[in-house]
Amino acid sequence: MKKLYAYEVNETIDTTVLIKQADIRTAKNGNPFIAFTFQDRSGAMDGKYWSATPEEIERYQTGRVVHLIGRREIFNSQPQVRIEKLFVLEDTDPNNDPSLYMESAPMTKDEMSDALQYYLFKITDGAINRIVRNILNQTTSDFFTFPAAKRHHHAFSGGLGFHTISILKIAEHLIEQYDQLNPSLLYAGAILHDIGKTIELSGAVGTEYTLAGNLLGHIVIVDEMIATACQELDIDQANESVILLKHMILSHHGKLEYGSPVRPQIMEAEVLHQLDMLDATMNMLQSALDKTPAGEYSPRIFGLDNRAFYKPLK
Repeated sequence: MKKLYAYEVNETIDTTVLIKQADIRTAKNGNPFIAFTFQDRSGAMDGKYWSATPEEIERYQTGRVVHLIGRREIFNSQPQVRIEKLFVLEDTDPNNDPSLYMESAPMTKDEMSDALQYYLFKITDGAINRIVRNILNQTTSDFFTFPAAKRHHHAFSGGLGFHTISILKIAEHLIEQYDQLNPSLLYAGAILHDIGKTIELSGAVGTEYTLAGNLLGHIVIVDEMIATACQELDIDQANESVILLKHMILSHHGKLEYGSPVRPQIMEAEVLHQLDMLDATMNMLQSALDKTPAGEYSPRIFGLDNRAFYKPLK
C-alpha cells in the first residue's frame, strides 16, 4: 500500500493512516469541523473534515487507525489532503496497530541507551553525574520513546532521545576543538535540557501538552527535577556546579521571548543553546527536503521563519 508522501499532487489517495491529531474547530458558518493530522511512516499531512457530526467527532479520535480516501493538494504552500471518505478500522483488522504508522528515530532504543552511557562516563564532576543519573533513572523508559516536540522538530517516537544523542555527538567534537569548555557541564546540560518533555508531553501517539506542560513547561520542570535530585542525594544546591547546571537548563532557549527566564551567561550555556537550535534546524530541513523532489523548493517551514528551501539537483 502506498504511503502518504508517495502520492503526487492531485493524485487520489487510497491508503491506511494513523490519526495523529484530531482538533475540533468551528468554521465561519458556525459548524464544527475536524482539523486532522494524518500520519504514516513517510510523514504527516493535514486535512480538514467539514461539517462534522457529533457521531463523527466521537468516531474519528486521535490515535485511531483509519482508511483514508481523498486527494493530495497544496494549500498555503503546504501538502494537504482533501478528504472524501474515512473508515475506522475494526479492532480485529491486523492493520489496526498505531505503531505501524508512527515515524521513529533512526536509532534503536538499545543504540541510544549505549550512546547515553558512553557520555555519562564523561561527566567527571561527581555532584553533576549523580544528579543526571538520578533524573535518568526516573525517566529512562519515556526518554527513549517520547518525541522532542509536538510538531516541528524530532516530532516522532524516540525523537527526544535521538535529539539528545545528536547534540552530545556534536558537543564532543566542540570539546575537542575548544579545550576551555567544561565537558561535565556541557554533557549534563545536553542530557537534561529537554528531559522535562517526558512530563510536558503526553507521548508519541496523539502528542498533546499535559496540564503541567501547559502551566509549567519543560524548562521549569527540569529545574524542579534538579532540585528534587539534590534533596534526595543530599547535595547542597548552593554548590556552584549545581547552580551552573541549573543555568544551563534555564537559559537553553537563548532568549526570554523564547521561554528562557535568563539568557546564557556562561560559555557552556551559549554552546548548548546554539547546538539545540542547530540540531532542531537540521531535523526540520532534513524532514522537509526528504519529501521534496530534486530541483524544487520544499514547503515553507514554519519553524524556520516560514522559509522554503531549494533541493539541488545533485
